[in-house]
Amino acid sequence: MKILITGASSGIGRATALLLARKGHQVFMTARRKDLLEEIATTSSTVVGEFLVDRLDVSDRKDIARFAEEHKTWLSDIDVLINNAGMALGRDAFQDSVEDDHVRMFETNVLGLLSLTQKVLPFMKAKKFGHVVNLGSVAADTPYKGGTVYCATKAAVHMITDSLRMDLGGTGVRVSTIAPGRVAETEFSEVRFRGDKELAQKVYEGYRVMTSEDVAESIAWVVEQPAHINIQELVILPTDQPSATTLDPLK
Repeated sequence: MKILITGASSGIGRATALLLARKGHQVFMTARRKDLLEEIATTSSTVVGEFLVDRLDVSDRKDIARFAEEHKTWLSDIDVLINNAGMALGRDAFQDSVEDDHVRMFETNVLGLLSLTQKVLPFMKAKKFGHVVNLGSVAADTPYKGGTVYCATKAAVHMITDSLRMDLGGTGVRVSTIAPGRVAETEFSEVRFRGDKELAQKVYEGYRVMTSEDVAESIAWVVEQPAHINIQELVILPTDQPSATTLDPLK
């Protein structure tokens, strides 16, 4: 299959791109850091499929339009779009948070997802086949202190996914949400904590966590289902995280 992944330079996006390429798919990796994408594509071993790379900042609608125009030939035969790019900024209480952070999270997590998806859907509808996979979160359903805006963006992603599935009924295009709990993806936490690596690492201390590769395995399973099956939502939590806000490490 021909698969487009956003935010593929690190974490879940990178792990998913590598796994799907190893499985023989043609993977188009995008992210803001094209140099990292090129390094991944040229240094990865045991790849059966093929990598393509280009810079794409999903928070910038002009860049999305540029990408869609430059790659319209490739996109005309796309099979899967994985909207993975996303970010969390800060853990302050809402009243102490920064408005610019609110804007960045919504532009990246929600508006970028909407814009790119709308660019891709006409090609999928023309084929009467396609799959949009959106990376949500358990934070979409369970609020936590300091997560007001991030939780709101992920709740939006889940509602977009469910509504879009209704809009696309009868077109042959599937829509799925992947909702992970805590993943040992330190770069995500480093962004959230303004580059504080020590604080980011503490998020995962003391219990067994999921890896990006664990989530990638689940994403691959979802997209490789036959065309008549749609996994609508997949919630994935580590065993030591019984609920979205509860941690209970092995004793």
